[in-house]
Amino acid sequence: MALTVRGKPVFANYRQALSAPGALLFSLTGLVARLPISMVSLGIVLLVSARTGSYGYAGGVSAACVVATAVASPGQGRLADARGQQLMLMVVPTTFVTGTALLVWSVESGWPTPVPHVFAALTGASLPQIGSLVRARWTYLLDERRLINTAFAFEAVVDEMIFISGPVLVTFLATLIDPVAGLACAGVAAFCGGLALATQTRTQPPASRGAHGTSRQPIGWARLTPLCVAAAGSGAMFGAAEVVVVAFATEHGDRSASGVLLAIWAFASLISGIIVGALGPGGGPLRRFRVASLCLTTAMIPLVFVPSVLLAGVTLFVAGFAISPTMVSQMALVEELVPRERLTEGMSWFTMGMAAGVGLGGALSGQVIDEYDASLAFLVPIAAAGVAAAVAWTVPRPDEQTTQAAARRAHLD
Repeated sequence: MALTVRGKPVFANYRQALSAPGALLFSLTGLVARLPISMVSLGIVLLVSARTGSYGYAGGVSAACVVATAVASPGQGRLADARGQQLMLMVVPTTFVTGTALLVWSVESGWPTPVPHVFAALTGASLPQIGSLVRARWTYLLDERRLINTAFAFEAVVDEMIFISGPVLVTFLATLIDPVAGLACAGVAAFCGGLALATQTRTQPPASRGAHGTSRQPIGWARLTPLCVAAAGSGAMFGAAEVVVVAFATEHGDRSASGVLLAIWAFASLISGIIVGALGPGGGPLRRFRVASLCLTTAMIPLVFVPSVLLAGVTLFVAGFAISPTMVSQMALVEELVPRERLTEGMSWFTMGMAAGVGLGGALSGQVIDEYDASLAFLVPIAAAGVAAAVAWTVPRPDEQTTQAAARRAHLD
């Protein structure tokens, strides 16, 4: 007997969204194509540290990649909106593979600073922003807000799968085969996945600018800027939590438990993402963002006081349930507030904010750990989540014109 809520099968939304022509194919292709997002920076650390013996140097090369990714992602989104996804998916993955190969070559050959950093920056700048492209396809393909929310929840689940499996895969390849193997796998996934997505032209949103060019609508910085700041807060929470959890587990004599703790956190988010997509939205995305971000901040506060790895796992599991609702509502707000012809660019600005926050959160939490201890350092991800929750209340409500425009989007094509 099928599970129902209010007389409707729980997974009816998923079935309806994924049955749209080409939807399941481009989403699964996107899963493969964006695996490198969770593999590249760790793969760089594993390769460079193995060849040079310096984690500090490896961290610097990896940071060059991460910063370049953050800076270049809006440009990728702008290109995809203006010229179409197919052109971007032909050029960017090829450049990414080239940059990765040059980076590996420079490290293996022992080339001096800053050559590896330059090639790492090229790799990061050309890391395909597949998540934004896939979400733009969902928005173009579906004509109901309920189903778009389900699609974004499904992509949040895919993201969690990527960030659970990617680090494990790159570590396995780098440690059991060769340090180069992890980055090689990331390159193959980006290249093959990107080209496969490029061939799926039926679900590709139309380019917003032709050969002679047309004027573009303003992107709406008054609404997008607070969302990007909130994304930076969320990113800082993720970046800080990864560092602090490792330090916390180490201080409690079980460093290997850090991976389990982070997996528990991600698994709870995966479950909540499935639930959010199945049940559909409860209220507008702004209200959901405010509530979910506040719940996430509150649920993480006990981490400062937990005395054991076991209780930290329980706390992270509870807090993890608020991650997907927070991220899904943020993406839904971007989709609702940004003009359709600049949607991929808007999502890329959001991604840039999150990427910048990841680096900042990791750096701040490391300083607190060095000065004090891991338990107190949990204040960093808590404060970062609090920033996102506070900024949520500064996001302007969609005006009537924006709401009507969003409602008409399904009929523009």
